[in-house]
Amino acid sequence: MAEKITIKLVRSRAGKTPNMRKCLDALGLKRREVEREIPDTPAVRGIISKIPHLVAIVEK
Repeated sequence: MAEKITIKLVRSRAGKTPNMRKCLDALGLKRREVEREIPDTPAVRGIISKIPHLVAIVEK
């Protein structure tokens, strides 16, 4: 099984550019303070690197 990471939306998506909103949609983050557990792949890391000011990686 692939390693998983937990990410959390820490800032609102309101007023962000369409590209940032598409990145959040791809990660499945719709509302603030929502956490998602997703596979830790290079593609996911690339998406997170585009919006580091909006999301946080949660250590469990």
